[in-house]
Amino acid sequence: MNITVIGTGYVGLVSGVCFAELGNRVICVDKDPEKIDVLNSGGIPIYEPGLKELAVANRKSGKLSFTTDLPGAVRRSDIIILAVGTPPLANGEANLAYIDQAALEIAEAMNGYKIVAVKSTVPVGTNERIAALIRSRTSLRFDSISLPEFLREGSAIQDTMHPDRIIIGADCSSAAETMALLHKPLTEQIVITDIRSAEMIKYASNAFLATKISFINEIANICEKVGADVTQVAEGMGYDKRIGPSFLKAGIGYGGSCFPKDTHALIQIAGHVDYEFKLLRSVVEVNQDQRFNVIRKLESIFDGEMRGKTVAVWGLAFKPNTDDVRDSPALEIIRHLVDNGVKVKAYDPIAMANFQTLFGKEGVAWCDNAMDTAQGADALCLLTEWDEFSGMDLGQLQTVMKRPILIDGRNVFKEENLLGTDFVYYSVGRPSLNQGVKQQMPVLQF
Repeated sequence: MNITVIGTGYVGLVSGVCFAELGNRVICVDKDPEKIDVLNSGGIPIYEPGLKELAVANRKSGKLSFTTDLPGAVRRSDIIILAVGTPPLANGEANLAYIDQAALEIAEAMNGYKIVAVKSTVPVGTNERIAALIRSRTSLRFDSISLPEFLREGSAIQDTMHPDRIIIGADCSSAAETMALLHKPLTEQIVITDIRSAEMIKYASNAFLATKISFINEIANICEKVGADVTQVAEGMGYDKRIGPSFLKAGIGYGGSCFPKDTHALIQIAGHVDYEFKLLRSVVEVNQDQRFNVIRKLESIFDGEMRGKTVAVWGLAFKPNTDDVRDSPALEIIRHLVDNGVKVKAYDPIAMANFQTLFGKEGVAWCDNAMDTAQGADALCLLTEWDEFSGMDLGQLQTVMKRPILIDGRNVFKEENLLGTDFVYYSVGRPSLNQGVKQQMPVLQF
């Protein structure tokens, strides 16, 4: 099939490359000429394992191309996939300005029947809005499709080529069949719904996963107080097929471009129809507060006197295997430390430049490797579970620190890693490992 993908962010670029890998002819379009120049020179503007190799190979074979010429790409394609950004507005709603503009440009470029599929995450009713915009500029026939994505940054190629399911929202059966045929090589689990249900499936899925994360973090906080181990609790829960093991890893909360944006957007969607989504509001509140457990532990360690202390931070990306720092817990944690007079040293294997773009370069000592970051630190906070950090020799690490204090915000280390060291170790929901926590267990009466 001949496909145009508009937008070369995480979703658009990964989707375009993978559609080409399946044998389709794909044109990826972006308004940013610098980004297109990078792609045409064999580079990749984002960090995603395996993506560069696939992009280079498919471009070399002639199945994949990159351009700023949206009208030309639309005219040469039968399927147009919209994957432009829908960043949050100040009130939490999705900003539809970019997708609206793209829809108008598609309409003006059309030279025959097209299937216009929306892969961007959009509020319920947006596909109808886009269809109306296109109809306002052309009398040519087209069909509108909702095609939500379910990619995880860091494993986006795997998720695209081996999806759990494909959701196709359509009003036209022949258009739905065409989109099903496109995805048939990937999975037999193809679900065809009406357009509004497909739009809601995306938000509902992310909101549910965010809920699982906040739930297990609340359980972890209770585990610390009652002497239970959240990793064992989560394992025991995960064997229940009704619950499952995914997204039951306690830590400092979720971040990134999807969960924060989509949970806030769904709260706004509910509000527009006079419904208060109390559960999801609590999920967001729990997640926001969870990252500050790191701050509270530091304040306890230093008896409230943090000014002048040196704190090392390992990890700036919101998760490993990505350079995405959008809504990363590290942003608020480091900002709070700096604002309270703490000397912060920070390092991330991939996301340093992106973090500095959002945070600024001032106020933090940016380091070249993990060991230099820990040098002379009064405490070390691990915020992203990169393999580089989990493989660190803690015996060697403690020799370079001023005080051997480690706050593990991702539960990376195990008891055997700490044996033979002097570390005072704080994790999330594992009091048996928290050598720095001496807590009198309550006596329960029945």
